[in-house]
Amino acid sequence: MKALIEAIENWGFDRKITVNGKPMTQAIKTLEECHELLEAINKNDQLEINDAIGDIVVTLIMQCRLQNIDFVETVEGSYNVIKDRTGHLNEVGDFIKDV
Repeated sequence: MKALIEAIENWGFDRKITVNGKPMTQAIKTLEECHELLEAINKNDQLEINDAIGDIVVTLIMQCRLQNIDFVETVEGSYNVIKDRTGHLNEVGDFIKDV
């Protein structure tokens, strides 16, 4: 995974995304990709769903590079916060935490 992230970071550097980019502009790009994911899900278009998810991850990696944040450490940190949570997703899509 680290090699893939490094390749994506190099791709962004070569295209000056992480040289000239701004965090807010990159965040807007992430939102655009999230919108594409919503549209793909609405259309049940698996190829576009896969594409959008990949694009979202790339924009997040670019954001991390712009913010000088380690992507893997950030994801690991988030996982460590949620890993011990218990509960369930109910039939209407709400996550109910166990007390």
